[in-house]
Amino acid sequence: MCRNIRILYNFSPPTTDDEVHAAAEQFVRKVSGMTKPSKANEETFAKAIDEVSAITTRLLSELVTTAPPRDREVEAAKRKARSATRFGAAA
Repeated sequence: MCRNIRILYNFSPPTTDDEVHAAAEQFVRKVSGMTKPSKANEETFAKAIDEVSAITTRLLSELVTTAPPRDREVEAAKRKARSATRFGAAA
């Protein structure tokens, strides 16, 4: 899995449409191997992002959990700590 794709489920405050769209765009870029599609592929690329966004939104709304919502700041701190361990402290 791509390291840049973040968990979107069970956050307080809830995941926004912009976050879902950004994740869908990353997914489509990864699968297609293109960071920016050619003019000939722009429409197909945009349609794929919209479809992945819609499916992701539906998935997130239908999932059920008894776990307490994650705190965005705590999760960000965990990511920074893992990154510092993996790549060394930032200069």
